[in-house]
Amino acid sequence: MIPEIGHYALILALGIAILQTVAPMIGWRRRDARLLASAASAAQAQFFCIAIAYLCLTVSFINTDFSVAYVASNAHTDLPLIYRISAVWGAHEGSLLLWMLMLSGWTFAVSVFNRRIPAELSALVIAVLGVISTGLLLFMLLTSNPFERLFPVPLQGRDLNPLLQDFGLAIHPPTLYMGYVGFSVAFAFAVAALITGKLDAAWARWTRPWTTTAWMFLTLGITLGSWWAYNELGWGGWWFWDPVENASFMPWLAGTALIHSLAVTEKRGLLKSWTVLLAILTFSLSLLGTFLVRSGVLVSVHAFASDPARGLFILIFMAVVTGSALTLYAWRAPKLASVGELTLFSREGLLLLNNVFLVVACAAILIGTLYPLVLDALNLGKISVGPPYFNAVFLPLMVPLFVLVGFGAVVPWKKGRAGETWNRLKLPALFAVVFAIVVPLALHGRATLLAVTGGLLGSWTIVAASQDVWRRIRAKPSFLTGLASVPRATWGMTLAHIGLGVWALGVAFVISYGFEKDVRLAPKETVEIGDFTFAFIGAQEARGPNFIAQQGEVTIERPDHRSVQLYPQKRFYPSQRNVMTESAVDATLMRDLYVSLGEGFEDGSWSLRIYVKPMIRLIWLGGVLMFLGGCLAASDRRYRLATVADRKAAIDGGVRAA
Repeated sequence: MIPEIGHYALILALGIAILQTVAPMIGWRRRDARLLASAASAAQAQFFCIAIAYLCLTVSFINTDFSVAYVASNAHTDLPLIYRISAVWGAHEGSLLLWMLMLSGWTFAVSVFNRRIPAELSALVIAVLGVISTGLLLFMLLTSNPFERLFPVPLQGRDLNPLLQDFGLAIHPPTLYMGYVGFSVAFAFAVAALITGKLDAAWARWTRPWTTTAWMFLTLGITLGSWWAYNELGWGGWWFWDPVENASFMPWLAGTALIHSLAVTEKRGLLKSWTVLLAILTFSLSLLGTFLVRSGVLVSVHAFASDPARGLFILIFMAVVTGSALTLYAWRAPKLASVGELTLFSREGLLLLNNVFLVVACAAILIGTLYPLVLDALNLGKISVGPPYFNAVFLPLMVPLFVLVGFGAVVPWKKGRAGETWNRLKLPALFAVVFAIVVPLALHGRATLLAVTGGLLGSWTIVAASQDVWRRIRAKPSFLTGLASVPRATWGMTLAHIGLGVWALGVAFVISYGFEKDVRLAPKETVEIGDFTFAFIGAQEARGPNFIAQQGEVTIERPDHRSVQLYPQKRFYPSQRNVMTESAVDATLMRDLYVSLGEGFEDGSWSLRIYVKPMIRLIWLGGVLMFLGGCLAASDRRYRLATVADRKAAIDGGVRAA
């Protein structure tokens, strides 16, 4: 009965989601405090039902209940327990249930932590989230039921896709979905503000921690996805501009612009209409990513489904949600005019330029991702848009963006002064120039244009981003007092920008100084790549819980005359008759030595793919630093304490509701 309990829990959740949508809307129209208060109760009840459904599906996987069609398609009795648990989101139906669990979890959090904001605004936010929940639950129950029974019951399941049998896939999708879905809260706040016609500094302050939290999870999810692809796919790269990779990167770019725009709205009361539009755009791009992954229009290792009917449902849902929000925006935007003057050479002016570059970069990626699909749909031919296009249009936009990040950290609000700004930035600029020239020469004996450019931008961003914190500390009587006086939001902003600089250094050095070579080696043969000597010792059979592998042994002699052994594998999964590559990596902060095993030959030799990747770990370290920066910013104390304006707004909202 466990699958039936899960199925009925989803049906009950749909009914509650409809109530969560309708009751607060009626309460807002009638100024009925009881109906407004029902929003929080409905949100919490819906989360409880979705959690029960998710738990039931998880138990079905743990017990390998092959009477459930989804379990039979994605599990096997030999599948290790951790992968039986992660298999819950290993394909379309379960990943959609995880999407819903995240959405209901975010809604539950809003119902608990939004008690200090006006009752009518909180209720409308929950109601908008209820609309999204209703659409996705209908989609799940009508086209993607994860509890559908299978008869006759097979004796064995098809097993989880071997590509997904990796620890990275046990943590990557949940963190990515937390970011994807989290932007629905910013979207709901924007729509609620458009409905009420009230968008001010308090609204921006209420929205910022939710947006920052979603952004930090999406950052971590993208970072983990890059790390998984590097380790699991055997190609030695960290980003391929795959359309599904782009589907997560586009809302990240728009979300980054939204965070900066919210800061301007809160601090200066400017860019109100632009901020609302960015909130709508960011969540719409999240829905677009859902469509691309589940519609079957893309062929990718990341795609979950290939059913056009499902894709049409999502496309219609996306059009309704986005179209309704944009219509409301067109109606209300003229009433959201900002009061105040915006000077270009000010922090808010530079943040606006920052937004322009981020949105243009997002649009360029969107065009490159959708253009081949549009041509194919119109029967105008098939083309492929790959890394050459994206690198050509994206990288030039990042150069001025990095420069702006450095200036934005030191230019004050309202109006900056060129002389004062130069005095603050001349030392960071000098350091960046010296670093960009000296470090490549010292480490690699030559300085390429990309290495110098990346070193210049990365070090500039790191040092310039630290200026704000340093100035605050110096303004206090003692160093410790200064440290304690820096708000978490400032620490978070600084750490996130430092992470961006670290990421830029990693990208520049790995592209400029990386080595790669495909070789065929017999046992005991060697090959030299860079300063390293790779010796292929041989290969022998190894067995895992649900696979048989040929495991190679490679000894690497390092310049310090120490050696390291790597054991890459070529795995065969009998249940799906699939062959997978499991690479082996010797990793340090300065470089990775990466070996993947290719094809074996009758004479005992094997083809090997060998990479030397300098400083590639800085790419993922930068992502982790950005995530930690987001954690600090979202946990800033002033977001948890109600200001006088917040209390007044809450009281006014309660009076209007009563």
